[in-house]
Amino acid sequence: MPNTEEYIGVVISDVARLLRTAFDRRVRRLGITRAQWLVLTRLHRRPGASLSELAEMMEVEKATAGRMIDRLVANGWVERRTARDDRRVKRVYLTADAERVHKRIWRVAEETVDAALGDLAARERKQLMALLQRIKTTLVSGDGIDAAASQKRALNGPSRHNGKAHNGRAAP
Repeated sequence: MPNTEEYIGVVISDVARLLRTAFDRRVRRLGITRAQWLVLTRLHRRPGASLSELAEMMEVEKATAGRMIDRLVANGWVERRTARDDRRVKRVYLTADAERVHKRIWRVAEETVDAALGDLAARERKQLMALLQRIKTTLVSGDGIDAAASQKRALNGPSRHNGKAHNGRAAP
């Protein structure tokens, strides 16, 4: 069995989880929950997202996203507006108060990442970012992953894990 501590998928997942945990601790002082900052961040990036779009971005059910939005509306941080092209669809927007909160959250995020990357030289940070951007581009395209896996199987034959043939998919 491979050492999971050396498996890149596990390490990336662990680093992301640890960053979220450190960020949560720091942002909690602002009186905001993880769910709230996730919504604010997604809406800052995509103002006017529908409930369905927001649920998809956050990887939650529509009902869960709806409850989050209800709480944020009650806090005065977001507002629902009827879509111009379809009166059945409500678009969600940050309020001015939420934009101010988002700026504070962003500063905390930058401080958290700077602390996490503190042992890396500027050149290493740039290299890490470039590599992560390349991986993201591959994942976003979707086709690149399937093509790379097919090409690897064609060159090397099926991969093996624990003596059994493996379907070529990387564990998350």
